[in-house]
Amino acid sequence: MKVIIIAAGSSTRLAKETSDIPKGLLKINDKSIIEIQLELFQKNQLSDITIITGPNRHKFELKNVDYIQDDEFQNHDVLGSLMAAKPIMNNEILISYSDIIFDKNVLQPMLDFKDDIGIAVDLTWEKNYDNREQHPQSQADNVLINGDEILQIRKNISECEKKEKIGEFLGLMKLSKRGSKIFLDKYSELEMSHKGKFHNAPSLEKAYLTDMLQELIDSGIRISPIYINGKWCEIDTPQDLTTAKKLFP
Repeated sequence: MKVIIIAAGSSTRLAKETSDIPKGLLKINDKSIIEIQLELFQKNQLSDITIITGPNRHKFELKNVDYIQDDEFQNHDVLGSLMAAKPIMNNEILISYSDIIFDKNVLQPMLDFKDDIGIAVDLTWEKNYDNREQHPQSQADNVLINGDEILQIRKNISECEKKEKIGEFLGLMKLSKRGSKIFLDKYSELEMSHKGKFHNAPSLEKAYLTDMLQELIDSGIRISPIYINGKWCEIDTPQDLTTAKKLFP
């Protein structure tokens, strides 16, 4: 299985801390965010790892990984950066954002998942926003779930029916070989035909991964929740950095 880490973006909330270094290389105590991920991946026999880079590519000096440079990072968002890796998306893939850290209890359900397209979901997500003043709960990437199927993915889903559940998308996605083809085929179709606004993005070029996932759902393609119970943290603000250092000492 391949691992792809998307590390081509910039950070507005951590602008000072990332003025000359990619967010994924920020230190959580003595290791960077990406180093923490790599250590966990390699402990679990995941050695085929590619990092998609954007600004400050020269800052990446991590060993035993491949790199793909996204030269168009200023013109698109997360989805476009992921598509820089299209040539290697031909098998089973685990995709991770570069601004999250997580433990084995988060990774294991991802490894065990055998369907075509699944995303990591935390059903106890609201606790992550206790005393998190710099990143309000309304900005969480929520998922609306019915049974074992995701109906909706967007920010600030606050209401659901009795049989439904609301969770938070962590920034981890698993694709089977078939799922990779489904994902890429849909993207190619959109590149040829789509114009204008794309779900919650102003355009396909400026879309997030969540916009693409919603497009797949709307097209009748099943997206499965992969429920996690482990320890994880998103690093999006200075406050998150402090929290992560306590959570992952």
